Amino acid sequence: MKVKKIAIGCDHAGYPYKDAIVKMLDEKGYTVLDFGTHTPDSVDYPDFAHPTANSVESGEADLGILLCGSGNGVSITANKHQKIRAALCWQKEIAELARSHNDANMISLPVRFISESMALDMVSTFITTEFEGGRHARRTGKMPCM
Repeated sequence: MKVKKIAIGCDHAGYPYKDAIVKMLDEKGYTVLDFGTHTPDSVDYPDFAHPTANSVESGEADLGILLCGSGNGVSITANKHQKIRAALCWQKEIAELARSHNDANMISLPVRFISESMALDMVSTFITTEFEGGRHARRTGKMPCM
């Protein structure tokens, strides 16, 4: 899959890294759909995770990025969507495996526990890693609830 459009959403805790990620993606030629938040004021993370996940689920965006303090709230919220596989990642290797083995279509980052440079590195790795398919396709095919 050639990634062209990337959706991003965050709460107030994730806000400090969002602009740097958007800037990096813009510089690399990606179209970014920014679902907010756009200020450091306290907000409810589902209000931003759901629209970001909707854009990936509908195909409007190829992949998605979510940010919050722990990464858990936005990941749990996004994973309520049937076609979303949001992976909580805290290091580059986890981001790579989330794409290559689990066909994750969203990455969730725990901003309070990683540096901005780690976040940028994980996002770059996530969006450029291809799903390996093969035995992994069989496993990911068993993920959705029937």
